[in-house]
Amino acid sequence: MVKHITKTNEILLGLVAELKKTGTAKKAKIWKAVASELLKPTRRMREVNLEKIDRVTKANDTIVVPGKVLGKGNLNHKVNVAAFNFSESARAKIGSPMTIHELMKKNPKGTGVKIIG
Repeated sequence: MVKHITKTNEILLGLVAELKKTGTAKKAKIWKAVASELLKPTRRMREVNLEKIDRVTKANDTIVVPGKVLGKGNLNHKVNVAAFNFSESARAKIGSPMTIHELMKKNPKGTGVKIIG
């Protein structure tokens, strides 16, 4: 029998509701995809190191991580990074990280945004 557990983090649930609402209103599938990724079980939540972000992006790319950004590695070019959570070392190395909510407000249609995981 599969045990069904629901998320209890009010901040996360509010963000997911806002992502779904914006995705529907602006016809932006990326925000709906990010919302579904955030609702996955905690064990399957994405964790991405800076070295992977550096490897798969180009200068001035905008990416979203539906999970946590970790501080292993360095960024050799400027990248706009938005995530649900950041480690302290990743926050220091990125400089000006954004939350997913800030990125959604800045770019409601989600044009040019990539999901990394």
